[in-house]
Order: sequence, then C-alpha cells, then structure tokens
Amino acid sequence: MKKYSEMTVAEMKSELELLKAEYQKLQGENLSLNMARGRPSEEQLCIAEDILSDKSYVAENGFDCRNYGIVDGIPEAKRMFAQILEVPSENVFVGGNSSLSLMYDCVIWSVLFGNINSEKPWKDCGKVKFLCPVPGYDRHFAICEELGIEMINVPLGEEGPDMDRVERLVAEDESIKGIWCVPKYSNPTGITYSDETVKRFAALKPAAKDFRIFWDNAYCVHDLDVENPDKLLNLYTECEKNGTLDMCYIFSSTSKISFAGGGVSCVAASKGNIAEIKKRMTIKTIGYDKLAQLHHARYFKDLAAVKDTMDRHSKYMKVRFDAVLDTLEKELSGYGIAKWTNPRGGYFISFDTIPHCAKRVVALCKDAGVVLTGAGATFPYGKDENDSNIRIAPSCPTPEELLLAAKLFSLCVKIASLEKMIG
Repeated sequence: MKKYSEMTVAEMKSELELLKAEYQKLQGENLSLNMARGRPSEEQLCIAEDILSDKSYVAENGFDCRNYGIVDGIPEAKRMFAQILEVPSENVFVGGNSSLSLMYDCVIWSVLFGNINSEKPWKDCGKVKFLCPVPGYDRHFAICEELGIEMINVPLGEEGPDMDRVERLVAEDESIKGIWCVPKYSNPTGITYSDETVKRFAALKPAAKDFRIFWDNAYCVHDLDVENPDKLLNLYTECEKNGTLDMCYIFSSTSKISFAGGGVSCVAASKGNIAEIKKRMTIKTIGYDKLAQLHHARYFKDLAAVKDTMDRHSKYMKVRFDAVLDTLEKELSGYGIAKWTNPRGGYFISFDTIPHCAKRVVALCKDAGVVLTGAGATFPYGKDENDSNIRIAPSCPTPEELLLAAKLFSLCVKIASLEKMIG
C-alpha cells in the first residue's frame, strides 16, 4: 500500500478514476442512512420500556405526582441523580426531559438578571464571551450564538481543554463569563478529562466573579468498555475543596439511558445556585412532569440498576462502533489521509481529513444517500478553519447498514483527498 502523498500525479489520477467508478456503483444502491445525530437505536429505546407500565402516582413523601407543585423535583428523583453524579441530593434540581433546556435557562437568566455572583445582568456588561473547547458540541455553540455571546476557541486535547490557555484567558479578561465542557466521553472526540484537568478547573481564578463552568456530563454512565471504563474526577467535590462551588453547574439526564424524548434531566450546583434556579423556575413553570420523575426513580432504584441498564446499552452500541471503526481501519489505514478517535464511551467518533476536505466528504456522502453532521458544526459559528473535522454518529443505523455507510464514507474520503492533492 502506497501513501497518496508518495504517488505521482499520474498515479493519483488513475486511482481517482477507479474510486469514482466505485462511487457511482454505490450511488445506484439508493442508500438512505443518517449518521448526523446521536440518536439511540430502536433496540436501546426498548431496554427500559417497563418504565411505561408503572401506573403509580404517589411519591414517597405522599405527594400526588399528577398534580401541580414541587418545582425542583420529587425526593426520589433527586436521590437518583445524586447517586449518578455523586453529589448531595439537596443540591440537585430535577427538570424535564432535556438537560440542554436547563443549560439554556441558566445562560439566559444570567443574561437577563445575572446570577448570584453578578453585580449586574450580563446584558448590561457590554461584550460577553464564552470559552469553547473545540471540536465540541454544536448545540452549546448555538445557545451562545443565539444570545450574541462571543465564542473563543480553546483546543481540546487528550487530557481535556488546553488549561494553560483557559487559566490565562479567564484570569485576564472579565468579559469571559463561562466555558462549555463535556468532560466524559466528550462530544465528539470521546476523550475524558484527566484528574489534573478537573482539579485545575476547580481551582480557576476568573476575573469575572460570576464566571460559570457549564459541565455537561451527558455521558457519565455511557461506557462502551464496561470492564475498563474511563473514570472522571468529581468536579463538585473538587470545587468544594477549593471553595469554588458557586462556579459550576453540572448537568445530566436520562435521555440516552431510558427514552431520548421522554426522560428527566437535572442540574447539580451549590446551595445558592440551586435556590436561584428554583426562584427563576417558579416563575417559568408550576412543575415539571413528576410522573416521569417518579417512574424513572422507581425503575432506577439504585446505581446498580442504572449500571445494569447501561451494560445492556453498551452491547448495542459497541457492535455499531466496531462496524465503523473496523471499516475505517481496513479502508483508510496506511494512506496518510485521515485520523480518527477510538472512543471508550459516549456516542461519537471524531474524524479528521487532510485540510480542506471535510465539506467535500460530507457532500459526496449526501449525494450517495448517507447524511452526516455538517462539516464545521463542531466549531463555533460552523467555522472549522482547517475544514477537516467530521463527527460520526454510529448509534442509530443497524450494524449491517453501518458497514455499508462506513465503506462509502471511506471511499468519499479517498476521493476528496485525491481531488485536493491533484488540484
């Protein structure tokens, strides 16, 4: 096997003709596959379907969950998330089905009213900025863009964000009010922040007194390697040690544990932050779906029940990840035109082409019936300066479909790479 960079132009052109002929054959297969979002498969959605058979409605404190009230969540739902996140249950606010909604609320309330450490609302502070580890989660970036918050890229490495850069920026610029983090099995790279990185986050000394770490722990129990999972140091505990607990919001949900659209979510935070969230929520809602909270808490009665469910998820997920990763290795290894992550958990594979090829790869795949997340989506404003990163979401198609989709994807990477090198 010859690296493409070692080929003559004539050899490249000959290879490209062969690849395009193969591509045209696959176009004739009339594929219709979607690897754009991290959606659970149908098999995964059936794992916890017994939740739906629970007809009870009275919480352990005697509250009728069919009624209005208890805006911050019933006790057993708080306790469920407290076990998952390893935080005190009194420091948990339980919301609706979406943790992203809670993140949006916490940002927009700071913009409109400030938070408990603010001298004034963020909207009255002039330019407001957020740090964004990249590649990262497009929906985090969308919140900032919607609210006019300037985003600053911070490189994401194997240990987490570049903490030298994070520490320097937050210390010297009081207009930096927050940072987005997916600390375990990060979206899309799959890396888990090191202990040292978590400790440095907890010890941050931002110029802005109302700075917030938005700790989106979406994949805290989503291991692929269940025998040897990644371990994430507890930010809550580390912040407690440093006296910086006001600085962090920790989010999670059951969206990829039970039902993607019918679960429950939470935010864990300091006593003061939880009181502030509860005060704002009391204006927004008379209470979230407490029946969903009750039925989830009874089904996931302890951490062992959660782990058992996630072990079952991993069996469906691992075969899908293996189908994609094995195909990438078989089809692309040795050509010198790509690199990709081999995550131990989470929902995504991060793939990098040679510079200025990602958009072409995504377009070629789409024209042959395979939809991917748009190139550039993993960067603020959709601007990947190298045009190289692509997020692959293998969770929803069948393993057989993924084998074909990954083969097509690999073919498109080869075509785009040769076109770029010849051009």
